[in-house]
Amino acid sequence: MQKTRAERYSDRELGKLGLGCTRAVLGRLRARGIAVAAIGITNQRETTIAWNRRTGQPLYNAIVWQDRRTAALCRRLERAGVESRLAARTGLRLDPYFSASKIAWLLAHVPDVRAAARRNELACGTVDSFLVARLTDGRLHVTDATNASRTALFDVLENRWDTELCGLFGVPSECLPVVGDCAGDFGVTDPDVLGAGLPIRGIAGDQQAALLGQAGLETGDVKGTFGTGAFVLLNTGDRLVNSASRLLGTIAYRLGGRTTYALEGSVLSAGATLQWLREGLGLFTANEDIEPMARSVADTGGVYLVPAFTGLGAPYWDPHARGALIGLSRVSGRAQVLRAGLDSVVYQTHDLLEAMARDGVAPVSLKVDGGMTRNGLFLQRLADVLGLPIERPKIVEATAWGAACLAGLGCGIFASLEAIRALWRAEASFEPRLEPRARARELDGWRAAVRRVSRKKGRANVRRPTNG
Repeated sequence: MQKTRAERYSDRELGKLGLGCTRAVLGRLRARGIAVAAIGITNQRETTIAWNRRTGQPLYNAIVWQDRRTAALCRRLERAGVESRLAARTGLRLDPYFSASKIAWLLAHVPDVRAAARRNELACGTVDSFLVARLTDGRLHVTDATNASRTALFDVLENRWDTELCGLFGVPSECLPVVGDCAGDFGVTDPDVLGAGLPIRGIAGDQQAALLGQAGLETGDVKGTFGTGAFVLLNTGDRLVNSASRLLGTIAYRLGGRTTYALEGSVLSAGATLQWLREGLGLFTANEDIEPMARSVADTGGVYLVPAFTGLGAPYWDPHARGALIGLSRVSGRAQVLRAGLDSVVYQTHDLLEAMARDGVAPVSLKVDGGMTRNGLFLQRLADVLGLPIERPKIVEATAWGAACLAGLGCGIFASLEAIRALWRAEASFEPRLEPRARARELDGWRAAVRRVSRKKGRANVRRPTNG
């Protein structure tokens, strides 16, 4: 017998999904007489879930954005000459990072997924789609344009699912969600789920939400988010940039049916590198230890860490690269290796801005957010190696703030994007202090280290003109 809604959302499941915490927060707000106007959702973008559209039950574990199990499939498609068509329509590369190959893997390897597809009961989507389905008791299968643009199945110029690309990956278009603007009507939560019917009025992928939260609303605005990975997005207005430097063209946001695009570079391991240094090597015990330990030495002593734990992202796109710790000597210790881990994120960010410069766009400053940006040494190193001013906002959790802004737009709290821009404030700024020759020497060492681990070596040899 099919379970009732209340039975499906048992206490155990509420805890697993985080709904218990959400309900508790909503209860406290109601107790204080605070009404929730709308909900905004933001999510890790490429992470992919398959579920039964009729029952709402997931059919397999989520395949996270960092998962590389589909590297062989992507390589076969690349050899078949598919990548140029895919890039022209989606702005993306053929890489396991994106959702299309993950859905293809689910269909090929999970019998329950194939059976649901035969019965036309299969729903596939990014985390936002799954959340909306659960929050609305399965009434809606929707997503927004930013998340759709990260699947490698969505034509970002035509704003529709691409039939040919779906066919190339073997994905039935019937399993994909309806795509809407980032601020709009995404349904109302079922009262049995959150204890009240609350309108869902905003959705965006995490990096696009951070761009909005950083008020990156004009062509040329750029932000960098430093969490598990690191992502630099540059607003390119109404023009999709076809990158010659293996960066990604993507949808920044779509509002009122009008699409704004962005140029994006992705570092696959940023905070994840520090997590490995803590949990894998035991170099420190708490994140609060990172900055004082790294400051205890003047530099890395010639040590470079290339954190290709799941391959290298932009601009290399080498899923087969693996990490390396290079330049160790008898004087190398925990502090030098930790500092090399911080610097690896700085150098990879430089790679992204160097690639943007080759595409004709050289940012003059960088707004930053995310957990790593609480580290002042990291931000000073970022300013020094990029040769750019770095600005940290008062609201460092720009991703959550961006989702809230979209919900505010969708329910009318904010009348326009300008109202959001007016709220942005800087909390701290960091100016470059490193002498250009010293910067060049460091970057030469980094490029040499990357060449040791990457099959796609040519990109490591191109230098970006430095400021100052």
